Amino acid sequence: MAHHQGKRKFGRERNQRVALMKSLAYALTKQEKIKTTEAKAKELRPFIEKLITLGKKEGLSARRLLESRVGKLAAKKIATDLSVRYKERAGGYTRITKMVRRVSDGAPQAIIEFV
Repeated sequence: MAHHQGKRKFGRERNQRVALMKSLAYALTKQEKIKTTEAKAKELRPFIEKLITLGKKEGLSARRLLESRVGKLAAKKIATDLSVRYKERAGGYTRITKMVRRVSDGAPQAIIEFV
């Protein structure tokens, strides 16, 4: 049984995983739609949805937390644009669409985008 397995590690050390999630979240907030592997998209979904929910709180501490997690530019877009767009929505801000496997290594691909 696979109880308490936690999150995917992607063959990286902790700080590299954190940087990967930061960069994927930054790219998603900037472009609002990115193509990545299915596993990375599935890990990114809860990360970015928590950030959107945090952006709904209009306080200084929430803004600073956003900036520490995704950077200043992405935090500004989340707080001013994305959180306002999903003000009435109670979660489920992203959609993952599966694609065909990558030709080079056969990795399953997916598109993650804002609904």
